[in-house]
Amino acid sequence: MGQGASSVSCASARDIKGEEEEEEDAQEEAMMQVQMQLQRHHTDEDYTVYLPDECLASVFQKMGTMDRNQSSLVCKRWHHVEAQGRQRLSLQAHAEIISYLPSIFMRFDHITKLALRGDRKTTSINDKALFLVGRHCTHLRKLKIKGCRQLTDDGIDLFARVVSSTLRKLSCGTCSFGARGVNAIVHHCTLLEELTVKRLRGLVEGPAEYIGPGCGSIRRLCLKELFNAQLFGPLIAGSKNLHSLMVCRNSGNWDSLLSIISEQVSSLVELHMERLHLSDRGLQAVSRWQQLEVLYVVKTTECTNLGLSAIAEGCKRLRKLHVDGSKSNRIGDDGLIALASKCRELQEVVLIGINVTAASLDLMASNCSSLERLALCNSETVGDIELSCITSKCHSLKRLCLKGCSISDQGMRGLAAGCPRLIKVKIKKCRGVTWESAYWLQVHRPRLEVSLDCEAPEAQMTEAPRVVEEIAEAEPDVMAPLPRPRSPLAKVKLALVASSSFVACSLLRWSSSRGK
Repeated sequence: MGQGASSVSCASARDIKGEEEEEEDAQEEAMMQVQMQLQRHHTDEDYTVYLPDECLASVFQKMGTMDRNQSSLVCKRWHHVEAQGRQRLSLQAHAEIISYLPSIFMRFDHITKLALRGDRKTTSINDKALFLVGRHCTHLRKLKIKGCRQLTDDGIDLFARVVSSTLRKLSCGTCSFGARGVNAIVHHCTLLEELTVKRLRGLVEGPAEYIGPGCGSIRRLCLKELFNAQLFGPLIAGSKNLHSLMVCRNSGNWDSLLSIISEQVSSLVELHMERLHLSDRGLQAVSRWQQLEVLYVVKTTECTNLGLSAIAEGCKRLRKLHVDGSKSNRIGDDGLIALASKCRELQEVVLIGINVTAASLDLMASNCSSLERLALCNSETVGDIELSCITSKCHSLKRLCLKGCSISDQGMRGLAAGCPRLIKVKIKKCRGVTWESAYWLQVHRPRLEVSLDCEAPEAQMTEAPRVVEEIAEAEPDVMAPLPRPRSPLAKVKLALVASSSFVACSLLRWSSSRGK
């Protein structure tokens, strides 16, 4: 009996073990089937089919140009949605593109902003191609033409008639048409608000023809590097709603023209003048614009303190002022004292090549309580006393830039207690400032961004950490990371990271999540 019972128990044990093994095998097989289904599910199913076209188009709009072009080739739906949602397009304006224009704009039929770029090595598009662009781009609002030397006045005239009801912004540079073409644009395009003209070669050739007055709808006008820019006088004077005017590196005397314009236009808010033949008479004409808020006077030839005093009397709403007197060296404390006394709403002041002193800076710091950005460049009179004046009285200052000034480490240390809202300090070509003071300032104000362009000598690099350690032992709560100069290779890497594409960033985030 004993042997029979033991044999039965052994058999039952083997049966139980066999059942357990079968169950384990069945579980493993079931798990393998589940994994195969999951893999098939992940590889075969496209989750984007559940996205509405509007959401998919919004994703495409966040991508860069290269990523967007590549994504449009994934499938027919992406190809269609990407084309329907694209509103900006840039084309190489070569002559061979004329045969492809109908098919291009048949696909991209919602383009509102178009750029046509030619170059010197190839023949650009002609009048017929520009007409096709105007006929097919029925929603065109903004157009940029550059380097298209085969365009003529007749072509521009025909194009202006086609886009007369939609075009709002036009920028043309290094083209060969002239005044008649520009007149066609400002006459037919009644909704035109912004016009930029650069290096227009057609203005030099043929008889002089005045441009304007147009329909009076232009709000922003930019004229750069033109030989006969005075021909735009009627257009400027006839633009009653002109908000911004930029005239840079244009020939001729601008005093008389500004006197005429200031009598006709009263709504100007922003004015940029760079490398013009301009004197105090022109600045006195500018002072008539009482609503002026932004003024750039850069490298003008004959402007003095008298002209700046006139600006201070008439333009009391100035918020941004950029004055570059490095060409004339005839602007100093007297003009700045007048501005500081009258223009109390100043928020941004940039002075280049002007020898200011503590007298004008003290008055500006006291009267201009909203001053947030100050830049002093290539000034021989700005030293530690002037910097101390800034740090003690500019309580709203957020950004400070000093370039080519006579400040030293002692003046830099004054920034530790002054300017409570300061977030960034930029020091360039100031020989009296060393990396030791930059380390010291970084320790005392950890949140302050200090930018210093000089390379620290080896001895100074070994000395600065010792100074930081001594300060850290005395004040352990204010320890901060040490600023280090960036090498050219580091700057390139930072630029590549900052401009990384949408897909690259997504892949990096995906790979990091998988690694976790």
